[in-house]
Amino acid sequence: MADPLYELLVPYFDTPSPRPVPTSDDPTTNAYLNRLTALPLSSLTSTEPQSLSQTTHSLLLSLQSLSKRSHKSIIDSSTHLSTLSTTLPTLAQSTASLRDALPKLDDAAIHFSETYNTRAENALLDRRRKALLLSRNIDRLADILDLPTLLSSAISTSNTASASAATSGASSNATLNYASALDLNAHIKRLHGLYPESPLISSVEKQAGEAMQDMATNLIASLKTNSLKLASAMRTISWLRRVVPELDPTPSSSNIASTMNPIERAGGGGGGSKEGSLGSLFLVCRLANLQQMLGALEPLRELADQETLRLQESKSDKTESGKERSKWEGGQQTERYLKRYIEIFREQSFAIISMYRSIFPPTTNAHEESLLKGMGRAPAEEDPLMPLPSALGTFPLTLVGMLEETLRKYLPNVRDRSSRDSLLTQVLYCAGSLGRLGGDFSMILAVLNEPKDTEEENEDSEEWVEVIRKHRVLAGRLELMVGSRES
Repeated sequence: MADPLYELLVPYFDTPSPRPVPTSDDPTTNAYLNRLTALPLSSLTSTEPQSLSQTTHSLLLSLQSLSKRSHKSIIDSSTHLSTLSTTLPTLAQSTASLRDALPKLDDAAIHFSETYNTRAENALLDRRRKALLLSRNIDRLADILDLPTLLSSAISTSNTASASAATSGASSNATLNYASALDLNAHIKRLHGLYPESPLISSVEKQAGEAMQDMATNLIASLKTNSLKLASAMRTISWLRRVVPELDPTPSSSNIASTMNPIERAGGGGGGSKEGSLGSLFLVCRLANLQQMLGALEPLRELADQETLRLQESKSDKTESGKERSKWEGGQQTERYLKRYIEIFREQSFAIISMYRSIFPPTTNAHEESLLKGMGRAPAEEDPLMPLPSALGTFPLTLVGMLEETLRKYLPNVRDRSSRDSLLTQVLYCAGSLGRLGGDFSMILAVLNEPKDTEEENEDSEEWVEVIRKHRVLAGRLELMVGSRES
């Protein structure tokens, strides 16, 4: 029924229409034709046209509202739709290219997996492993690289603290800093022993060795200070044993020292030469300090030299005024110089030798052998050239030689008898001071007076005898006074 009705309505379709003509198979067209057949004839002429007009107007309003609300989307959709004809072939071509490239990608992935396999040896992988290892341990490496800087800082701080301690008397900071420096150096040596092939550890160990040389220089310089005390000297020698062990060639310098008491640890092993080169170094440093202190008397020595020149001129001048002058006149400047010289010599020589004997006390070989046996070590075979004599054996002769040379040169300038007696008595006190340590040189006075004038020979030859006799009488009285007080 619908098909004949559709054929009747076809001639009435709008001929010029943008829309295509609806077909008879269209569901909407069939539904509308079925609705028309169900309407009465009067409705077709009266209400149906109005209904169509209302529906058309409603659709028009809906289209206007839609175009106003979604015109941008519609325009974009239209634009995309216009380019869809060219985009689809391009997409198909790209898809084909990707399909053709998949085998190449698969081959490249297989080659990469075979080349950079963790089980295979590869230079690039080794470099990457090393880089990752370095990245994970960068903090540890930074700490190791900071060790030489910390060591140098501790040594320089110790040097500054030692210089300030010379005036204030407080050396605790220097002691702690030097102890820290020695601990750091021991840690660096331990690392070098664990990793001897590492260039980094070798470089750090080399820098630490240079810093320890600076520390040894500072310690040796500290032995030349004027305010050196026994405790600080023992600490310095103990540090030098650890810093420069080659100066202490005792067989037990590294192990036995830990089992000794502090004095034995400072003194080393037994025998006359068990102090090694440290004893000689100590004496050389203290002798340099003594010479420096005596060199501070340069102004007084220059005045004494001037008096020596005047005395020589007076002897060569045979004028009458020179003959009438008493032979005991003059020499005041020389007396001042000799008094100060002998005073410094007495104090420092006694301090040097007593300090040396406290730092390097002689110990028996039996004690060293017992320590070696306790550690499970056999004592070393006796060297026929050992032991060498101690440096202290000849050091007092050097000191006495210095004093004798000075007295021979300047004592003849002192022309006053009481002044000469006072100086000679002072020399006897100095000899007695060293005599307590085994270095008495009182008989040197017998060879000091060598008169060249026959007129003065008898009196000068007995001068030292009288001075020694007075000194012994005075010493006996002092002993009696001390004995009476003690009783």
